[in-house]
Amino acid sequence: MSDPLKVIIACGGTGGHLFPGIAVAQELELRGHQVLLLISEKKVDARASEKYSKLRFETVNAIVKPPTLSLKMISFLWKLRKTIKHCGAIIKRENADVVLGMGGFTSYPPVFAGSRKGLRSYVHDSNAIPGRSNLMTAKRCTAVLVGLDEAASHFPGSKVIRTGTPVRDELENLPSREEACKTFGLDPAKKTLLVMGGSQGARHLNEAVAGGTEGTGWQVLHLAGQADFDRLSAQVGDRRGYKVLAFCSEMAAAYAASDFCVARSGASSLTELSHAGLPALLVPYPFAADDHQTANARVYEKAGAAVLRQQKELDSDVVHGMLAELTEEHTAIMSNAMKALADADAAAQIANVIEG
Repeated sequence: MSDPLKVIIACGGTGGHLFPGIAVAQELELRGHQVLLLISEKKVDARASEKYSKLRFETVNAIVKPPTLSLKMISFLWKLRKTIKHCGAIIKRENADVVLGMGGFTSYPPVFAGSRKGLRSYVHDSNAIPGRSNLMTAKRCTAVLVGLDEAASHFPGSKVIRTGTPVRDELENLPSREEACKTFGLDPAKKTLLVMGGSQGARHLNEAVAGGTEGTGWQVLHLAGQADFDRLSAQVGDRRGYKVLAFCSEMAAAYAASDFCVARSGASSLTELSHAGLPALLVPYPFAADDHQTANARVYEKAGAAVLRQQKELDSDVVHGMLAELTEEHTAIMSNAMKALADADAAAQIANVIEG
C-alpha cells in the first residue's frame, strides 16, 4: 500500500456521478487514505448521501454551463470563478494530494483548482460519448479515466486509462431473492419487473409500463421518481403486485428481487445492471446531451444483454408484447451477457491510478 493520501472526489448532481464516487471513496478508505466527497447542493445529492454516514461530504455551488453565446455566460463565469476559489480553499484546508472528478458539472471547479495548485488531477467518464463538461475538464487533468472503450477516442490530447465504472460495495453481494422480495412486499414465486424511469422526463416511460403490464403475470417494482410519483400512483391505483416508489434506498434488494428491467441508459445504471446480471429494455432519455444514452444502450444491445427502444417507439403494446414473449431461457441468456459486461474491480483500478 502507498503512503496515506488525502483525496478530494468531486461527484454529485446525479446518482450516475455520486454513486461511482462513493464506490471509489469506499475503496480508498479501506486502503487507509482520507477522502472528502464534494457534492452539489441539489436535493438528490443530500438524500442519496444520507445513507453513507461514515464518509465525509461537503457541498459546493457548481453550476451547469449555458450555451457559449448566451447572455447567461456572464453570470456563469462570475459564479464559476467564485466556485473555483471556494474549491481551492477546500483543497488548501484539507492539504489534499489528489483531486478526482467523477464527471458532470460538479467536477470542473475542483479539478481546475487542483491542477492550478500542481496536484495530480483526474476525471472519470462512464459514457460511450463523453459529456461536454468532461471534455473541458480533461484539459486540466493528469489522465482521463473511462468506463467504456468507446469513449477513449474522444480524448485525443489526453492520456486515457480504461478502468470501468465502479459500483457501491453493497451491490457486490446481493441478498437472496426471498429476502429481497420481502423488503418490498413482493411474491418471490412471481416474475418481477423492475422499472427505473429516472428523475428526468420519465412520464412517458412510466405511463407505457403501467399500461403495458396488466394481464402479463408479472409483478412490478416501479421507481417512478419524485416528480411523477403522485400521478403514477393514481394511475396504478390499488393494483395487486404493483409497488410504486418515489425513491429507493435499497437498490441491492431491488436488483435481487427482479428478473427483467425497463430503464433509461445512463452509464451508472447500466453498470449496476451488469453487476446484477439483470437484462433490460433500455429507453434512452431523448434529450440527453449528444444523445449519449443511445450510444450507451447500443453497447449493451450489441452484446445481447439488452433491447434498445427509443422513447418515441415505446407504448403499452410494446411493453406488453415484450413481457409476453420473454421466456426463462431468453432472460437467462441475456443475464449471462449482461454479467460479462461487468468490470468487477473498477473501484480498485481507479484507486490504483490515484495511488500511482
